[in-house]
Amino acid sequence: MPSADQAGLPTDTTGPHFRTGEDDSMHQIAAETRGGLAALIIATGLVAASGAALAGSDRKSDSDPLIAPSSTAAPVAKARSAVPDAVVDLVAAPRGEARFTAYLTGYTWWDNTPPGSAEISKPVVHRKAGGLGTYDDPVTIAVGHRIEGGRQTLDYPAGTRFYIEKLRKYAIVEDVCGDGNTPQAGPCHTGYRGHPWLDIYIGGGRESAAASDACARRITALQAIVINPGPGYPVHAGEIAASGCRVF
Repeated sequence: MPSADQAGLPTDTTGPHFRTGEDDSMHQIAAETRGGLAALIIATGLVAASGAALAGSDRKSDSDPLIAPSSTAAPVAKARSAVPDAVVDLVAAPRGEARFTAYLTGYTWWDNTPPGSAEISKPVVHRKAGGLGTYDDPVTIAVGHRIEGGRQTLDYPAGTRFYIEKLRKYAIVEDVCGDGNTPQAGPCHTGYRGHPWLDIYIGGGRESAAASDACARRITALQAIVINPGPGYPVHAGEIAASGCRVF
């Protein structure tokens, strides 16, 4: 496998593994964010049912292979100047299964926040980062987010599911990637070469820090992703680091 430099990838291919789950303000605004998403989804359903307002839209077509993260708080002219073209309104897209390309990195027990832990900020299926990668037990994945006007908005809502073809794993959004008061300025939100950035938890608590880091580097790449996947995809079950860090 070529090195990061040879592949044209950043040399720090394990990605920025930061979370803001320790910030009480994040927990305060999470419920508001989920409520806003629900309202947008309902409104989107009404617009789709009427068949109105879509003609002349500059939104990407449903056939576009890059299905973008959600954007529930508007400024949005500002946001679009800072983020890749792929970052468009997922809430306005159909809720069915769809494929896109994302830049996938991995974070570990060793470089989580706090280090040496499996803490997560948006628990859905798990109280701690984990998962076997099956449909019923998907692996925790972290996504970019932004904070504007004291409100936090995840690029993909907590609970969003993905299927990662080259890992043969299902994953679920349960964590955020990006630190500080303006995480939208960081790469987890702005993406990589026009593609959304996803950061999957690979474990590593029973492995050495060096072995865990090597595993994170092994899986780092532009990868084919299925969003809102149904059951039935091939699965290689087990913690990523502990089950051989396999790429198919």
